[in-house]
Amino acid sequence: MLDTDPETRVRAAAEGYCVALHEADAAFFERLCDARFFMTTMSDGAQVFLDKATFVGRVAARQPFEGAPSFEILSVDVESDMASVKLWVDMAPRRFCDYLGFSLVDGEWRLVTKLFRTERGPAFVL
Repeated sequence: MLDTDPETRVRAAAEGYCVALHEADAAFFERLCDARFFMTTMSDGAQVFLDKATFVGRVAARQPFEGAPSFEILSVDVESDMASVKLWVDMAPRRFCDYLGFSLVDGEWRLVTKLFRTERGPAFVL
């Protein structure tokens, strides 16, 4: 039976997000991301913005990483029909710090925003 606890469901979506990044699973992001999904990266104090199509396209254009996914969900905060998640995820040779914003749409948690920066490793160039 599907767990209906909102925090459990948001955590599962965040774990799926990390695994899908590792596996370059663009189809997962096509389902998870809201149509109005918007991503921002911070790089040396500058902001770079990407929409859903660009993000999903970049995931689809690369190969999966080898080995098991490496990530940790640091916090999950759910308030009614919105949630935020802080996590780190390794995409060798980089580690990223991500803040994800979810919204409950038609009973499903959809990824609406992603704010991230390179935490360790070479700078990420979009």
